[in-house]
Amino acid sequence: MGKSIPQYLGQLDIRKSVVSLATGAGAIYLLYKAIKAGIKCKPPLCSNSPICIARLAVERERHGRDSGELRRLLNSLECKQDEYAKSMILHSITRCVYLLEAEASACTTDDIVLLGYMLDDKDNSVKTQALNTLKAFSGIRKFRLKIQEHSIKVLELISTIWDTELHIAGLRLLNNLPLPDYVHPQLRRVMPALMEILQSDYILAQVQAVRLLSYLAQKNDLLYDILNCQVHSNFLNLFQPTQPGSLLYEVLVFAERLSEGRNAPHYRAVKWHYNEQSLSESLFGEESRLADRLLALVIHPEEDVQIQACKVIVSLQYPQDLRARPSSCQPSRSYFKNTE
Repeated sequence: MGKSIPQYLGQLDIRKSVVSLATGAGAIYLLYKAIKAGIKCKPPLCSNSPICIARLAVERERHGRDSGELRRLLNSLECKQDEYAKSMILHSITRCVYLLEAEASACTTDDIVLLGYMLDDKDNSVKTQALNTLKAFSGIRKFRLKIQEHSIKVLELISTIWDTELHIAGLRLLNNLPLPDYVHPQLRRVMPALMEILQSDYILAQVQAVRLLSYLAQKNDLLYDILNCQVHSNFLNLFQPTQPGSLLYEVLVFAERLSEGRNAPHYRAVKWHYNEQSLSESLFGEESRLADRLLALVIHPEEDVQIQACKVIVSLQYPQDLRARPSSCQPSRSYFKNTE
């Protein structure tokens, strides 16, 4: 029964070939079954992920169909929800307002009222998300007047709650709205809080605060309140070249508007008295070091900052009424005379 070695090896090679063929055929068969099963079992068109829902909603709107997503979210906000759920719903509503323009425009002022109720929620994150949602709706013209009605409440939140995210959301909303005159008394009351936010260490909040202050500095009845507001002794650190360019630019715009406002004929016609630690003394007082800060910013690497620094210098050198008549323009008394 014995086999020679060559015969045994030959038989072994044949068996290996058969096994290899069988294995290959099996693999092909399994692959075929997998493909067939995949064709029969189609995956769902979309998952429940926020990105997928948003894509589907945008696609439907693109084809002129209402996804219903925004309305569904607003309706769910009326139901009893815990704080986390309310925050997530508001976040989703904000996203939908930006993505689904037609559906957002189809909303009503009742929806804005509902969002306004969220500003009274006990949870700060819900308040913040509600502010973000109102900011999104403020881009639609027909809702702006209704959203304006919440301005005083927004100012109250900003001035009584020290929460950076809430500050950013509230200030972004206010900066996106024209503030009516009836809000000015409340603005006077919150001026110290706005100045504190400006002097904080949170860049995004600082930028939003100084943008609002720059806007208010153009209001004749608020200019003195801003200039007489108390500031920290190191306020001029905001003009340091090491500050982010975005903040430096906005602070310089603020300084230019203050300078123009205080040099306006109607403002100079009144003899104003300022506190020792007021913004006016810090920027324009005899002991101010603003000149040094501005001269350093003239060579700042960012061109916008350079140009704005030069504008502030010009506004300090020449009162507004004289700059309107360059032929007869004479340098006014200024602390820049010592730094020529």
